[in-house]
Amino acid sequence: MFEHFDAQLLARIQFAFTVSFHIIFPAFSIGLASYLAVLEGLYLWKKDKVYLELFDFWKTIFAVAFGMGVVSGIVMSYQFGTNWSVFSDKAGPVIGPLMGYEVLTAFFLEAGFLGVMLFGRNRVGPGLHFFATLMVAFGTLISATWILSVNSWMQTPDGFAINEVGQFVPVDWWKIVFNPSFPYRLVHMVIAAYLATAFVVGAVGAWHLLRGTAPRRAGVMFSMAMWMAAIVAPIQIAAGDAHGLNTLEHQPVKVMAMEGHFDSHPEGAPLILFGIPNTEEKRIDYALEIPKLSSLILKHDLNAPLAGLDTIPDDKEPPVAVVFWSFRVMVGIGFAMLGVGMFSLWCRWKGTLHSNHWLHRAALVMGPSGFVAVLAGWITTEVGRQPYTVYGHLLTADSISPIAAPAVAASLIAFIVVYFIVFGAGTFYILRLMARLPRDPMPDLDDGPIRSSGITPAAQTGHHGGKHAH
Repeated sequence: MFEHFDAQLLARIQFAFTVSFHIIFPAFSIGLASYLAVLEGLYLWKKDKVYLELFDFWKTIFAVAFGMGVVSGIVMSYQFGTNWSVFSDKAGPVIGPLMGYEVLTAFFLEAGFLGVMLFGRNRVGPGLHFFATLMVAFGTLISATWILSVNSWMQTPDGFAINEVGQFVPVDWWKIVFNPSFPYRLVHMVIAAYLATAFVVGAVGAWHLLRGTAPRRAGVMFSMAMWMAAIVAPIQIAAGDAHGLNTLEHQPVKVMAMEGHFDSHPEGAPLILFGIPNTEEKRIDYALEIPKLSSLILKHDLNAPLAGLDTIPDDKEPPVAVVFWSFRVMVGIGFAMLGVGMFSLWCRWKGTLHSNHWLHRAALVMGPSGFVAVLAGWITTEVGRQPYTVYGHLLTADSISPIAAPAVAASLIAFIVVYFIVFGAGTFYILRLMARLPRDPMPDLDDGPIRSSGITPAAQTGHHGGKHAH
């Protein structure tokens, strides 16, 4: 199966496979931890038990996702020693301390308060329990901060020197941690995690609204998710634009691949919406493009020149087709999220947020879209950095361990089998938990909070349009 692959390509495939599984769970944990903090805060503020019930529902799902994230992260980290020992040796003096700080701060904070959040409400009181939930949410954000600092340094390295044996040694830790692309990546990734979680929550709410099993709980979570989509999706598009401008400044070759610009454009570059990259002929076949729009977006000038891949040696180009398509998947999903958010605002204005089944179906279909967008963005970032591990300084070919291709192939096959069994079962269990939202208790028809949520008492008891739901 892998006989025509060399050790470097197999090691890259293995790392891509494991990190693709891993990144989904931390992204979900980051968003869900903050959502739990919001739910508990709303319960303490409004004294409405629906928020506490939703907290307990999502708390169990968070615990499973968090556990799978920890396991997948530990397994992934071993590859630095097995497959990428040269990279670990050369870049270890810089990235080692940063990853150590992530464990000492974020992981200890999460682990220390996680048990209190999951099991301690009746033991420590509401105030301390809410504090524990906030600390878990804060810990996930600190974890993202350190990991993204490491990755951003690999993309835009700064604050280092190279010693006589070829190691990267720290000179200015401030410049290492807060390297040029770090703020943009942090904002973009955290917002992506919030959006991914919002669309999962929205899909679960939509599923139960369509089934009519728990309209009160489902309506509240669906409303909260759609607020996040409507407000945060436009912010994410703006953050992505700023990140793209930063990438153009520090990694212009990556932007060339993202835009599909094989040729330089001295008088305004077109925005290629779709096409098929032809790396042999160095062109985009069947291109659908808008003249000069790429120059307007990237340079804010219709006639601004943009360099193309014809200015870059072939051996320094990233895999253009992969970057070109992954970028379009990410952007396309981002605008689809914006569309759902705007649709929800229109339904909210018309008073049909909880009854418009077209919106519910759209939200259900978009449930996993955030994770697809996260993976597409990660692929754009990592593949676009090639052929380097430390951009401009350390080639991927010079980073791999002296290991034989059959050994990497054997471990890759083992990873594929074990991951699909273990994480497939874990994902199936999470989906089962999401499908088991308890039915709403029969309310008093004068219950104010139910009416304030936008769900009528008739809907609460199962009547929709004069027909009984049972």
